[in-house]
Amino acid sequence: MRELNLPEASFRFRIKNGKREVFDPVRKKHVSLTSEEWVRQHFLQFLIIHKKVPASLIAVEKSIKYNNLSKRCDVVVYNRDRQPVLIVECKAPEIEISQEVFRQVALYNMTLKVKYLVVTNGLDHYTCAIDHEKGLFEFLKEIPEYDEINL
Repeated sequence: MRELNLPEASFRFRIKNGKREVFDPVRKKHVSLTSEEWVRQHFLQFLIIHKKVPASLIAVEKSIKYNNLSKRCDVVVYNRDRQPVLIVECKAPEIEISQEVFRQVALYNMTLKVKYLVVTNGLDHYTCAIDHEKGLFEFLKEIPEYDEINL
């Protein structure tokens, strides 16, 4: 797998039915190791280890409904009151972060109404803070620590 622009992390791998799998510490199971999953697993480790997000307050592939359509958020982080506060959309490294990717995560946010959105392909990471009352957003230089978003 490709080296990413994220801190190094350790993973547990296995081969099952000829396919490589990685252990997901949030879902507590092995999952198929695709390019996108490689990014998601690195980003999960980054959130847990470096941003101090409790693993118990993270959901992976969280199902939501938007206009009667089922959608899945790659990663949702909750505050200690179990309210969603951050959505992460992960793409494979070869996928360019485009306006369409932001549109996708913004669509998810129409349902969840979180304060922070993150889009990453493992190489480039974009974070924005949303002010729902004023209808404004601001790009941030980095992802806030968990204690900052746990408001």
